[in-house]
Amino acid sequence: MNKIVTSGKTIEDAVRQGLAKLGTTEDKVAVNVLEQPSKGFLGLIGVKEAKVELTLLEAPVSVPSPQGSAPEPPMPASAEAEELHQGNEDPYEEAASFVRDVGKSMGLDLNVETIHGKDSTVLNISGHDLGLLIGRRGQTLDALQYLVNIIANRYSDSFIRIVLDAENFRERRKKTLEDLAVRLAGKVVRTRKEVTLEPMSPQERKVIHSKLQDHPEVKTYSKGEEPNRRVVITLKQSK
Repeated sequence: MNKIVTSGKTIEDAVRQGLAKLGTTEDKVAVNVLEQPSKGFLGLIGVKEAKVELTLLEAPVSVPSPQGSAPEPPMPASAEAEELHQGNEDPYEEAASFVRDVGKSMGLDLNVETIHGKDSTVLNISGHDLGLLIGRRGQTLDALQYLVNIIANRYSDSFIRIVLDAENFRERRKKTLEDLAVRLAGKVVRTRKEVTLEPMSPQERKVIHSKLQDHPEVKTYSKGEEPNRRVVITLKQSK
C-alpha cells in the first residue's frame, strides 16, 4: 500500500492518522489536501472534516545537482498544512461571517455592521425575526457573542473584544436592568428586607451594581457560583 486517504478534524490530524497507517514519516510522503475542514452551526452541526491523500515517495535517485548545489528537501507534511492555513484573514470579517452562517442555519438573512470603538468592536446585527437570535433575555445572543470572540481571536495576534448587538438590544436591556435596580432598591427601603435577583451574566450584574453604587440607603453584592451567580440588594449598615 503506497497511497491512503484519511480524515481528521484538522489537516494535521488527518496527516498524522495517514502516517500511522502507512508506518512512515512526514519526509517520505506527498500530501494532497482533498477537502479543507469547515465549521458548522455553533461548531456542532454540519462540521466537515479535513480529508487528505498521502502517497509514499519513491526512493530518491542520486543525481548531481547543478553547480554543486544541494537538492531542496521535500516540505514536511506539517509545514505544508501550515502553509495552507496561512493568510491575511480579517478577524472581524471572520466573526461577521460566522454570525451570518449561524443566521442562515436558523433560516435568517442577517446583515452585520462592524463598528470599531476604543475598547471593543460592536457587530451590529440587522434583519427580520431577530427575536430567535436574541433569545430569552439575551441568552442566545450572549452565547453567540462568546463564540464570536473565540473565533475572532483565532485570527488575531493580539486580544480583541467583540460585543454582539441586535436591534439595539444591549441598550434596551441595560435600561430595563437599571429600572429594575431602582424599583427593587425602593422595595428594600420600604420593607427593610434584602432582595436577591435571578442569576445574571457578569455584564448584567455590573449594570445593577453601577446603578446603585451611589444609592444613599442600599448596597449590592454578588453571591453564588457561575452561571448561577446573583446580585443581592440590601440595606446599608446604620452608622
